Amino acid sequence: MKKINFLSKLFRENKIQVIEPSENICNSYIQKSNDSLESAKILLEHEKLENSVSMSYYCMYNVLLALLFRIGIKCENHSASIILLEKLFEIDNSNISFAKEERINKQYYVNFTISKDEVIKSIKEAEEFSSDILDFISRLNTADIDIYQNKLKELI
Repeated sequence: MKKINFLSKLFRENKIQVIEPSENICNSYIQKSNDSLESAKILLEHEKLENSVSMSYYCMYNVLLALLFRIGIKCENHSASIILLEKLFEIDNSNISFAKEERINKQYYVNFTISKDEVIKSIKEAEEFSSDILDFISRLNTADIDIYQNKLKELI
């Protein structure tokens, strides 16, 4: 219930909006996701491990935004987008939630250790998450879009 109240609050503040579905914006976020994944790999090769973790997260987050824009939802809050993945689409959000925590820890704090193996794992998880969401997007049709928009309205 707490998550739904949070989503409702953001909707009232226009930080979550129902908009016209957009394949163009969806495709732009897919490209951003691909660029983030490529950046994560380049950063790993150059031993920039904490920055690679951040880019792995942004790979996941941008493909999630692609999904939202594909069905006509604009969401300006990372946490809310992740909650919508679970509540609206019934897709497990544990990997992206963990990736978000790791990004925050690595980006804002200094008292941590990180190994190359952990970064390789985060990149692999980003690739799998992205692939799953892209598959989901590819199977959406007009009726699905209406269903998800109505489900959002019911949630909030």
